[in-house]
Amino acid sequence: MAELKERIVESSLYLFEQHGFHGVTVNDIVQHSQTSKGGFYHHFQSKDELLFMIHDTFITYVLAKADEAISTYDKPALQLHAIIQSFVKVFDLYKPHISVFYQESNYLKPHFDQLIKRKRDQFKQRIFQVIQQGQSSGEFRASLPAEITGMSILGMVNWTYKWYQKDGEKSIEEIAHTFSDIILQGILTPSAKDNPELNHLFQQHPAHK
Repeated sequence: MAELKERIVESSLYLFEQHGFHGVTVNDIVQHSQTSKGGFYHHFQSKDELLFMIHDTFITYVLAKADEAISTYDKPALQLHAIIQSFVKVFDLYKPHISVFYQESNYLKPHFDQLIKRKRDQFKQRIFQVIQQGQSSGEFRASLPAEITGMSILGMVNWTYKWYQKDGEKSIEEIAHTFSDIILQGILTPSAKDNPELNHLFQQHPAHK
């Protein structure tokens, strides 16, 4: 059953990318995924719910990874580093999902749209909280407005979907390291940069492909 559900999702990702949400029918998805209408409706109540699940998959992933980073590390700098790493890597893991999200998100029904916005806001708040805690602990520069700093990180990383290519010159690990380096070098205090627990973050360069 899980295999069939995944096949339906993969077919819909391909078809939505090619023809747009309104250009694809349930019959098109059924035919492309080589299933039946019964098979489709066993897993999804509608094409709208399918679009929601495509969006929800990667947002749920980054939110879970942010919570994992916060519970794993006690220093805000280490938490933020881990959040950035998983956030960047989502563009490799879920590139088709994210492409469809930006292309078709306007077609989400209001109920589903609110659920997505709630999770996106939760992820944003996690980043704000880590930055604020880092400023309180003296790891991050207190002169930087926490929300503007957080929105800068979100804007910088979110744009990755526009230019990232799986077969590009740099691996997703190298790109994630570059983002972390730029962001942390910009917001860490001088004393935090000298902290042996933190300065290794700038010395770990992933191997080239």
